[in-house]
Amino acid sequence: MSADVPGIGLRAGRDREADTTAYAEARDAERVGLAGLLKHLDRRGRRSPWAPGLRVSRALTWDAADRRDRRWWPQGITGTADARLTEADPDRVHGRRLLAVSWWGTGADGHNDGSRVSFYDVDTRRYQHAELVRVVDGDTGPELAPLRVHAGGLVWHGPWLFVAATATGLWVCHVNDVLRLPATGGRGGPPGPSRDRFVLPVRQAWPAVTDDGTEPFRWSFLSLSRTGGEAALVAGEYARGTKSRRLLRLPLDPSTQLPLLGTDGVARPTLVAKGVAGMQGVVERDGRWHVTVSHGPVAPGSLLGGQPGALRRRRYAAPPGPEDLHWWPELGGLWTATEHPRRRWLVALRTH
Repeated sequence: MSADVPGIGLRAGRDREADTTAYAEARDAERVGLAGLLKHLDRRGRRSPWAPGLRVSRALTWDAADRRDRRWWPQGITGTADARLTEADPDRVHGRRLLAVSWWGTGADGHNDGSRVSFYDVDTRRYQHAELVRVVDGDTGPELAPLRVHAGGLVWHGPWLFVAATATGLWVCHVNDVLRLPATGGRGGPPGPSRDRFVLPVRQAWPAVTDDGTEPFRWSFLSLSRTGGEAALVAGEYARGTKSRRLLRLPLDPSTQLPLLGTDGVARPTLVAKGVAGMQGVVERDGRWHVTVSHGPVAPGSLLGGQPGALRRRRYAAPPGPEDLHWWPELGGLWTATEHPRRRWLVALRTH
């Protein structure tokens, strides 16, 4: 049962497309969009013959370097089944079936060092990273700064990518804003001799709004719901102990495909239910809910299903460290990404 959530919402920030254009012109960066990035899927994943988990029906993985990397940690997941850019071929974009996975980065001090999104072709198992960035004013003109968010949830709806930013709300990117940087340009110096470097600037900020006396909502993970034919974001809070672990539904405007604004200029969610401890991802389809729970880097993860408040737990369902969830019935059902080094998979999970 849903109810209004007084005191919680998101406010639309300014559109930053002009900032991206200014940076590209000043720094000789090529605005290639997603179509241009897909021409350079120079990282090779592979099909995994096995992944731990009683509900695993299909498993893919990354290249050796990304499987071991202790700086970057997979978090959110979505795909072209959510994007639905064309009705004729609803689960493909530019002719490809893609998963998109967000990662958060840790620096030498253990603090957030940025975030990125990987576009992974599930048929060829080729993929490419795009670093999530903000265009900021520098001493010599526009510069790029890393988007320092946990990126625990990701939704691809139309041309938009929604990135969960925990206490600060959401960031939104447009897939046509992907930039290909010149060899000597951009943050971090030149890339390797055989690797292109791509960045995806954020288009809009949707900062969290919290009225006095209301407990702030933590936008920990995201999925797309189309219950009743109307698109909405479903968001949840990761928590253990006594912290809140609410599940919200945020309607999307069918004309803009962005959060639906009220007369006060704020997008207001509805409260769905109280979730379970340790939630990492949630999906709702046709009134049935599915939730992932991680039990650390060694023990297999759990998958819960049913109605909020009466979820049935299936233990040992997923590999260790399952994160966000994405619903892709034509490709095996539920998909999740696992985060721990040397135990990193993209897996489809059976729900029955």
